[in-house]
Amino acid sequence: MAFIPIYILILFFTIIVDYYAGILIENAEIKRKKTYLLLSVFVNIGTLMIFKYYNFFIDNINESFSLLNSSISLPVLSLILPIGLSFHTFQALSYTIEVYRGNQKAERHFGIYALYVMFYPQLVAGPIERPQNILHQFHEKKYFSSEFLISGLRLMLWGFFKKVVIADRLSVYVNGVFDNADEYGSLNLIIAAVFFSIEIYCDFSGYSDIAIGSAKVMGFDLMTNFNRPYFSKNIKEFWSRWHISLSTWFRDYVYIPLGGNRGSKFKKYRNVFIVFVLSGFWHGANWTFILWGLIHAILNMLYMAFHKQRTYSIFRKGLAIISTFILVTIAWIPFRASTIKDTIYFIKNMFSSNQHYVSVVTDKSHHEFGATSFFISLISIALLFLVENYNNVRLDGFNKHKKLDVAFCTVFLIMVLVFGVFQKQSFIYFQF
Repeated sequence: MAFIPIYILILFFTIIVDYYAGILIENAEIKRKKTYLLLSVFVNIGTLMIFKYYNFFIDNINESFSLLNSSISLPVLSLILPIGLSFHTFQALSYTIEVYRGNQKAERHFGIYALYVMFYPQLVAGPIERPQNILHQFHEKKYFSSEFLISGLRLMLWGFFKKVVIADRLSVYVNGVFDNADEYGSLNLIIAAVFFSIEIYCDFSGYSDIAIGSAKVMGFDLMTNFNRPYFSKNIKEFWSRWHISLSTWFRDYVYIPLGGNRGSKFKKYRNVFIVFVLSGFWHGANWTFILWGLIHAILNMLYMAFHKQRTYSIFRKGLAIISTFILVTIAWIPFRASTIKDTIYFIKNMFSSNQHYVSVVTDKSHHEFGATSFFISLISIALLFLVENYNNVRLDGFNKHKKLDVAFCTVFLIMVLVFGVFQKQSFIYFQF
């Protein structure tokens, strides 16, 4: 509402529709259940299509008309994408689908159902929750717990470290190179691509840590959204560790209903292709996101076609992790680039013989990324992987080591306060 007050009506509208749809689905005869489910799907997807994709389709249709020398021009709408629309739309859909499948009872308390959709820690950027995990928690009486408080605040601190110390600092370099790629040599482009891989992970998983941690402080458990994805040995494993709430959403509500791994090889590949292209389109109304989804579809299909069960030696495991990281990093380029043309230029010049290197990058706000920022970033990234490799993803291992916990919190609180970049950088996934 602070963004655009009237947009709260979008949430109210979809909440009312889905609340009654859930009850109608549960009470209806078998033939009518699907009708009410389709009504819920139509309203939610329709709202998403209007605000997120209408102008994208109209612009492409108008572009087609102009190529045909036609004077036809369809009108575009002056709309701004509501923050978090894709996230709470998918969370609402999971509720009606699970009620339809008989895995979840319809919520009769309107306020609690509204809270399921609007729970503030994860409203704008997930994790995309399932009703089976979170709805029953809203019915339970909560009591103050020092363990929950400490675990939640620790995880929030870790999320802030990822966001303001690593992601926001790296964004200065990344934005400077990606927005002016023609001014930099291949080494700059390679560094920027690697830095963006780290930036987007720290930015998004940092938000998830803050969301999960703030919910934990209040006694609520949200699902894990990231599980050290850059330690993955192959592209399939990467997608079991990255944005878990979205990848499992597509698995359960698109991939498996399409047939999943059942049927012929063609159908398996078709299902993978559809899921990843849809995933790319979910991220944004731009051909660059569709290209990103297409790249991952191809990588996953190649993995399905050629992978073999094998045991990994330490050397082979390290090589597999590095290779997967390189593939994922190259795939991130269209995700960050503004256009397909920019993507092609960036990748082409990454592998050119042009070794011209610019040591200091200045972005539009003239904030310099020099040797000090570079050094701070490298140390912070090393600490990131060291901690994530040592502890579990929620840092609960520190509960058993009080002195180590105090040391951890002290060090990283100082790092956030001293080395954090506080320039009101929004979270990357707020745009989705």
